Amino acid sequence: MRAVICGAGIAGLALAGRLHNVLGWEVVVLEKAPRPRTQGYMIDFFGPGYDAAEAMGVLPWLEELSHPVSEAAFLDEHGRCRARLPYDRLARPLNGRLLSIMRPDLELALRERLSLAVGLRFGTGPARVDPGASGIRVTLTDGTTLDADLLVGADGLHSTVRAMVFGEEQRCLRYLGYQTAAFTFDDPQVHAELGDRFCLTDTVDRQMGLYALRDGRVAAFAVHRSADPRRPEDPRDALRREYGSLGWLVPRALAACPPSSQVYYDQVAQTDLPSWSRGRVVLVGDACQAVSLLAGQGASLAVAGAYVLADQLAGARRVEDALRGYERLWRPVVRDRQRAARRTARWFVPETARRLRVRRTALRFAGLPGAGRLAGVSPTGRQRPSLGQLATVPVRSA
Repeated sequence: MRAVICGAGIAGLALAGRLHNVLGWEVVVLEKAPRPRTQGYMIDFFGPGYDAAEAMGVLPWLEELSHPVSEAAFLDEHGRCRARLPYDRLARPLNGRLLSIMRPDLELALRERLSLAVGLRFGTGPARVDPGASGIRVTLTDGTTLDADLLVGADGLHSTVRAMVFGEEQRCLRYLGYQTAAFTFDDPQVHAELGDRFCLTDTVDRQMGLYALRDGRVAAFAVHRSADPRRPEDPRDALRREYGSLGWLVPRALAACPPSSQVYYDQVAQTDLPSWSRGRVVLVGDACQAVSLLAGQGASLAVAGAYVLADQLAGARRVEDALRGYERLWRPVVRDRQRAARRTARWFVPETARRLRVRRTALRFAGLPGAGRLAGVSPTGRQRPSLGQLATVPVRSA
């Protein structure tokens, strides 16, 4: 069997490894970007994706690449801490199964686990998809063609495969009213002041977070309310315009912001489709199950969703049956996380001073269930069903 996977992000790489290493499929991964992504923000990795990473044998790499975080601290414009959330309180309900890792590092760990037999092609993607009676022919942007038994769209929130096979993007995305950005910069003074804390501005309508990386760089994460979902032409200029009024270390971060080409910038949205597969074409990861950064589990769900899809392909007689089984099992999990994100969206970046005060109060009771969600930090939600309950074949490392 042969699979063509479009997208060398978290979901695509996790699925490629599972299909080849465990099922013995021939796999080609296409990525339209010329090289692996270096942009992205820190994520809290836990839940079903953590279980899947452990089953796949990649967890030791993730632990090595992770960053120790002592707390999330909310600071005012003068750098005074107004509220804090210790990370050990977030990890306790998860039995310590929580990692803080940069998104590009998670991709790196999955990519390094791929067999050399997996074809990984950068700088190309699908230009045309022609379904047949028993397979798919994919014409690439470089003019070549690939024949496969399965085509997977793992190409993110703005999926090309989804647009070509399932319909135009605006019919599939639910915009949540926020825009987000991330970048890294060098500033030894800021790095030293942050230490092992994830520091965020305690502000209304917009928020910037900073954390120190092990290589001496500083990573910045920003999110603000916006009625317009469109990406600005110049993200760096937009960041300076949107966050220029904030105090504390934000002016230093904005002054050191790299050119727009090195800034990750996107809308905060969820995907909502009536079906995740059509014939022998299927979607995974954010292409079909984006929960948004408000849910805090996008990377985890990307790995676990890929694991469940591979599991279904291993146990079904027909590819089409496997795709339907994958959606039947996995869609309820995604729908639950999406609902949780929408319920707590107003607390992620409070729109009034009153809600900001309520969030501070919630953080004082951080040991209570749900306090993390009210604070807009690592909203864990329910951790059921487990990966073992969703898998139909024995969990094996690969």
